[in-house]
Amino acid sequence: MSPLNTSRPSPATFSLMGIPGLEHLHVWIGIPFCSMYVVAVVGNVTILAVVRTERSLHEPMFLFLCMLSVTDLVLSTSTLPRMLCLFWLGAHDIAFDACLAQMFFIHSFTTMESGFFLAMAIDRYVAICYPLRHASILTHTRISIMGMIVVVRGVAFFSPHPILLKQFPYCRTRIIAHTYCEFMAVVKLACTDTGSTRHYSLSVASIIGACDVIFTVLSYMFILRSVFRLPSREASFKALGTCGSHVCVIFVFYSTAGFSIFTHRFGKNVPLHIHIFIANMYLLVPPFLNPIVYGIRTKKIREHVLLTLRIKVA
Repeated sequence: MSPLNTSRPSPATFSLMGIPGLEHLHVWIGIPFCSMYVVAVVGNVTILAVVRTERSLHEPMFLFLCMLSVTDLVLSTSTLPRMLCLFWLGAHDIAFDACLAQMFFIHSFTTMESGFFLAMAIDRYVAICYPLRHASILTHTRISIMGMIVVVRGVAFFSPHPILLKQFPYCRTRIIAHTYCEFMAVVKLACTDTGSTRHYSLSVASIIGACDVIFTVLSYMFILRSVFRLPSREASFKALGTCGSHVCVIFVFYSTAGFSIFTHRFGKNVPLHIHIFIANMYLLVPPFLNPIVYGIRTKKIREHVLLTLRIKVA
């Protein structure tokens, strides 16, 4: 009898393994992961609250920052609570439909995160290179259009993932060698030819990521050229410090995401626990760092947060 005749097209549940080889450290690994999640939630919610209540912050930079904060909240919340249940409670099983939903949120919102990094780089380019025309170039209408393009792009290109996996028959193990429902980890469990599906996923992720990286790098190259032309050395150092911190966050995001993508394609000899650990980093670190780098280090947001805290204490 053929495998297709004995398979279940939609298994009731999958079982998440966690980090293979580090099962004995799951409880301890969960502590820094939980700490980063708490900081990510508190930081991003604070940014959203401050920008919403303070009309003077309704500028392009802070509006894009709010979009990034919403993305970070969805991205971290769709993974961390379930991951902590696995680490601390041993809750390995996840419903099939919940697994597909988690996969969609992870991949689509990761793409949105990349898009908003690019949008913020463009905003910094316009603000530094064309300061007198900044408000007229990046109007609220154009900001809304840019935000919609980023969201629609993420949803459109990664909606096929759960739809395709829903159609596949599964006759192999239900165990997913990962801490969350990652597309490539799930597609390996199908008992049919998934070559075209894997190629589609890797191609889309690689093309979108490469385009965003190229345009982000170009934006910062133009920014640096303008910064070095500033007459004031103090202003140059201040602009370089701001851009430097932004570049560090972007580098962490793209380097870890790129490592995960290309390991699926070329890194057959990379130990599985290293691959999975780094794959967790691009979901955990940016939501944790973004409120610190874009929020605390931004003078206007920092001042309004401190003012609010003083009023409440008083």
